[in-house]
Amino acid sequence: MKKNNFKYQNDFKLESGKHLPGFELTYHTAGSINSDQSNIIWVCHALTANSDVSDWWKGLYGKNRALDPEKYFIICANVLGSCYGSSQPLSVNPETCRPYYHKFPEITIRDIVNAFDLLRLSLGINQIHTLIGGSLGGQQVLEWAAKNSDLFSKIIPIATNAQHSSWGIAYNETQRLAIQLDPTWPTNSADAGIEGMKTARAVALLSYRSYQTYEETQKEETNEIRGDYQASSYQRYQGNKLASRFNAYSYWHLSKAMDSHNIGRGRIDSKSVLLSISIDTLVIGINSDNLFPTKEQVFLFNHLPNAKLDLIDSKYGHDGFLTETAKLNPILIEFINKKARKQLKTTLAFSI
Repeated sequence: MKKNNFKYQNDFKLESGKHLPGFELTYHTAGSINSDQSNIIWVCHALTANSDVSDWWKGLYGKNRALDPEKYFIICANVLGSCYGSSQPLSVNPETCRPYYHKFPEITIRDIVNAFDLLRLSLGINQIHTLIGGSLGGQQVLEWAAKNSDLFSKIIPIATNAQHSSWGIAYNETQRLAIQLDPTWPTNSADAGIEGMKTARAVALLSYRSYQTYEETQKEETNEIRGDYQASSYQRYQGNKLASRFNAYSYWHLSKAMDSHNIGRGRIDSKSVLLSISIDTLVIGINSDNLFPTKEQVFLFNHLPNAKLDLIDSKYGHDGFLTETAKLNPILIEFINKKARKQLKTTLAFSI
């Protein structure tokens, strides 16, 4: 995929009422847009991923796969607040000529989508064949569909919800508490809170995986172990692994953005918004997902008027949307390639 950069140089108002004095988005593309713009697939990534879909969704990207750049123009933009090239807390604030650090404003899923829409307009994209994303990416899919549903022929929200749950918010807050306990967190430095983020990531893994996954991959093979358990070292490994590629500021802000997700905010309620989205929709859930349980995907299916529901059988929990590509591929290919069904009702798009 080809790496690109979008610079928005005007004042960008956030949902909170605060402003960014412009922003940047890194985005990746592959393939070519056809003459009538009918082959565009826009991918929305999850919490700590980047805009290179071929990096983190390998099993879905490539020839004869769902995200086939020989057939489709694939685009994915890195979200605001992320450390993979987009404006984030370690970026230099053009007004002060210093990094934002703790002064970076809170962002919401709605802010992320509004930034994407400005990128879209700059590229002259007037229609998108399929919008797809899982987890935090799925939240972006639903928010963007609510904002501008006439733009999309099909949407695929995976392992996600219409409003982030109290359970999910509690998990995220627990992780932020771990970051707060790091004595370096109050400082203005690039590695502030990094040790706390390692613990936060270990907490997150418990929500991303399942009991069965840990039993099969981390269970001791002998009864004589009394310390240095495989499961213990695995948690430390995952924390260190994230710390080598991410920063605590971005982790903090993007977990807050996930908490903010509520397509009903300022728009009557979530049910009414979903009922207004008559786009051809494939809702996908993972049956072992404890963070975004399948009842949330069933809720989407029950209220989106033109939706189909597929539940993937997986032992990998929430991470199944990343790992079960062999099961996802045929489902996605069939849905993406199938002619869109006639919309059941007049679309009513919601904005801020």
